[in-house]
Amino acid sequence: MSKPVKQIHLAAHFPGVNNTTVWSDPAAGSHIDFASFKHFAQTAERAKFDFFFLAEGLRLREQGGQIYDLDVVGRPDTFTVLSALAAVTDRIGLTGTINSTFNEPYEVARQFASLDHLSEGRAAWNVVTSWDAFTGENFRRGGYLAEEDRYDRAQTFLRTAWELFDSWDGYRIEADKESGVFLSDPKAGTFEHRDRHFDIAGRFNVPTSPQERPVIFQAGDSDGGREFAAAASDAIFGRHSQLEPGKAFYADVKGRLAKYGRTHEDLLILPAATFVLGDTDAEAAELAVEVRRAQVSGQTAIKFLEQLWNRDLSAYDPDGPLPEIDPDVSGDSISKGRAADRMYRDRIAAAREYREEAEAKGLSIRELMIEKTSRQSFIGSAETVATQIDELVQADAADGFILVPHITPGGFDVFADTVVPILQERGRFRTEYEGTTLREHLGLAKPRKTPSVAVGSAAAAPAAVSAGTEAVAAGAGR
Repeated sequence: MSKPVKQIHLAAHFPGVNNTTVWSDPAAGSHIDFASFKHFAQTAERAKFDFFFLAEGLRLREQGGQIYDLDVVGRPDTFTVLSALAAVTDRIGLTGTINSTFNEPYEVARQFASLDHLSEGRAAWNVVTSWDAFTGENFRRGGYLAEEDRYDRAQTFLRTAWELFDSWDGYRIEADKESGVFLSDPKAGTFEHRDRHFDIAGRFNVPTSPQERPVIFQAGDSDGGREFAAAASDAIFGRHSQLEPGKAFYADVKGRLAKYGRTHEDLLILPAATFVLGDTDAEAAELAVEVRRAQVSGQTAIKFLEQLWNRDLSAYDPDGPLPEIDPDVSGDSISKGRAADRMYRDRIAAAREYREEAEAKGLSIRELMIEKTSRQSFIGSAETVATQIDELVQADAADGFILVPHITPGGFDVFADTVVPILQERGRFRTEYEGTTLREHLGLAKPRKTPSVAVGSAAAAPAAVSAGTEAVAAGAGR
């Protein structure tokens, strides 16, 4: 019996607070003006994408005590942007990354329920934690929460939010003008949650929204993260966009679903992926080299290397060899709020590996940084890229992809006009939206009211919720 053909899921990631974008390109626009968000989302909706994905940055990152100006700087408030987009789009899902460390369940549940109402059922929440005290300095809670406490709080936060979303279950707004009865039962919205993180009780003041709960995304890759996703998430924002790593990740996570009473269709694996398109494969390959060199200029290469060496390397030639001096492991990190603080647990060992690779391949600092800081996921003509995407999905390396262009906001235009029609002609991607809610776009059933596992249980151990917005950047191929 032949395997059924899978329909491909596609989403548009508005890239910000990272340097995967080439903000210096003449075609690049603002990352703050609403016109950029509007163009990006409407292009994705024109292409019938499942959803628009917005990352979050809670503090400007620094290097050597100064703002890291090679990033795209700034990120307007998530709910403000998504609410505005709800008014200028009709069908595309609206996914926001919201931090559980510095917010409260009531306010976040209220905001997502409101967004789901305003968008008529298109809201989704990418649940993350904050992983560093540097970001925490912007908030009253500061950085005092230990790592394990942040994860435990995040897991409890999600369960509490579910309780609030479900507090209207079974209650209706009658609004009967003749009898004067407004609610079917005055107990609507009643909730109570008391534990070491939250001690709240009252009435949730947003009635059940069209999806009942927003779609839940999670971006963890650890064993605990995979377990949490299998137990409680609707989709994973992953990082494995190549065939073999993708198949291994896909099989592992999907294989965990049965013990929670879930099927393969209950959880979608959606890796982040970049792309470079050309009229021919050869043209795309040449353009891909140009894009990588634009993303990793000489200045950027030195900044990247400083994050490992933890030293000022501005005197070094990016086209020259790596420093002979070892990384500084004696003090604080010079790269505040960046993934390097977690990536380089052993800076001396990592530097040794860098030197060995550079020597073996004859690479300069810049050439090595281009090698080390990711490559494009899909490169080729529209026909080739459509085939690459389809083959990975049909091989169960993914259920679809969250695509990240290197130009904002117009980076999706050529993809929408060339790749999507090919996938549609092949019967792999929708030509029209069949439903109105994001759950319908993703083929997800309405949420169960009782989660299959206590989110704060041992099965959802530390790292069960994404360890911050850097995980998103890593998934995007940083």
